[in-house]
Amino acid sequence: MICAISGEVPEDPVLSKKSGLLFERRLIEHHIASHGKCPVTKEELTVDDLIPVKTNKVVKPRPLQAASIPGLLGMFQNEWDALMLSNFALEQQLHTARQELSHALYQHDAACRVIARLKKERDEARMLLAQAERQIPLLAASAANATTAVSNGKRAAEDELGPDGKKIRPGINPAIIAELTECNALLSGQRKKRQIPTTLASVDALERYTQISSHPLHKTNKPGILSIDIDASKDLIATGGIDTNGVLFNRASGQMLSTLAGHSKKVTSVKFVPGNELIITGSSDKTVRVWQGTEDGNYDCQHVMRDHTAEVQAVTVHATQKYFVTASMDNTWCFYDLSTGSCLAQVGEASTEEGYTSASFHPDGLILGTGTTGAIVKIWDVKSQSNVAKFDGHLGSVTAMSFSENGYFLATAAMDGVKLWDLRKLRNFRSFAPYDPDTPTNYVEFDSSGSYLAIAGSDVRVYQVANVKLEWNLIKILPDLSGTGKVSCVKFGADAKNLAVGSMDRNLRIFGLPGDEAEEPKSPDH
Repeated sequence: MICAISGEVPEDPVLSKKSGLLFERRLIEHHIASHGKCPVTKEELTVDDLIPVKTNKVVKPRPLQAASIPGLLGMFQNEWDALMLSNFALEQQLHTARQELSHALYQHDAACRVIARLKKERDEARMLLAQAERQIPLLAASAANATTAVSNGKRAAEDELGPDGKKIRPGINPAIIAELTECNALLSGQRKKRQIPTTLASVDALERYTQISSHPLHKTNKPGILSIDIDASKDLIATGGIDTNGVLFNRASGQMLSTLAGHSKKVTSVKFVPGNELIITGSSDKTVRVWQGTEDGNYDCQHVMRDHTAEVQAVTVHATQKYFVTASMDNTWCFYDLSTGSCLAQVGEASTEEGYTSASFHPDGLILGTGTTGAIVKIWDVKSQSNVAKFDGHLGSVTAMSFSENGYFLATAAMDGVKLWDLRKLRNFRSFAPYDPDTPTNYVEFDSSGSYLAIAGSDVRVYQVANVKLEWNLIKILPDLSGTGKVSCVKFGADAKNLAVGSMDRNLRIFGLPGDEAEEPKSPDH
């Protein structure tokens, strides 16, 4: 008889009561102590279930193979072969175990990603639900107004469709025109008495400007800042990015105050309405949103305007801060009432297929400038919504425009650089071509005093404003520190004491005097 575990003749045999199997005592007792089961039948087994077997104490003879050297070599060969087969089987089991573990880890990682995505979707749904709950009173009020506007089975003229299938707008009524005219007269009179502020940064100061801080405001997976605006009275900066968000930033504290999330595509334009805690954003999703500041520092969406049928490229606010205009690639611009979010007039030219890529109000508010994909700059009379002048000469889309505070100059940017127009004589009196033909000029901006002009392309260039005859001197070149080779927007801070620069990475950069570094928190440049 041989041991059921070792396969050898046992020296101290015991017999299992339950299975009738023979075991070596020390082997079976060790197995019972570790597992409490029979190693063959897997039944419960205790030491009390073992019966000792009495055998004659005889000397076991050596195997026949061990009687000769060839026999010993054969035994060793057989044992070696058995060992190799066992090792091969173990390696196969290890490989299988590793594959199963790898598969389990992959499933775990996939499950974690699914859970993270579901959590994100849940949070977004909660945010949209909260916004919807806040807008329910506004929607109810709008529905009530719409109900009262129904007459003889038809809605008010604003919702009626004209022969061309477009909505009939109420128009800019005489009361609004009178308000715009009064504002124009007031601002024109003040402009004649205007003095350059003594607090304005000097040319020597601008020559020493360098980057003093960099702030990562937008997402890394969709980098790029397309628009910047500054509320100089509160030292706040708003940015619009490719990541579909607008961001409100406090320059003095270096803190991000609020994220304007709601657009489904990139935010192409962002504008403050100073004094009203309002921000307007335009997007490639064809919508315009008005955001109202709340007591907790956040901004809630008050109005969503869906009057355009293509990308909204520009937003500009009227000097009264009661009205604003949006320009779109659908070849129309819309005049809105800020308080109600209603479109009073939608102006376009059916004869062309050019879209509007930029827009800006004249400082006095009765003139509107628009730039097109066809390299044309158009000047509009806001009161009559008629095109009163056209400037051509650019190459490529007109990417940006800016009126000078003096009321006489208009700067426009395109693929071929920047052109300066004299609004009194309706002519181009100066051009800048700072970059090579393959590098477009993306932005142009006068400071609030009309003393400096900033141009953005592959870098930022600041010029000192002169007049029609005198040369405009280049004061400073600020390099593009994003590494993308494309500066998309630039804005002067209060009194030109600093410049906010956006590029095609996620960082907002502030340039100013090196001595201001200690006063401003400086975050690492990511």
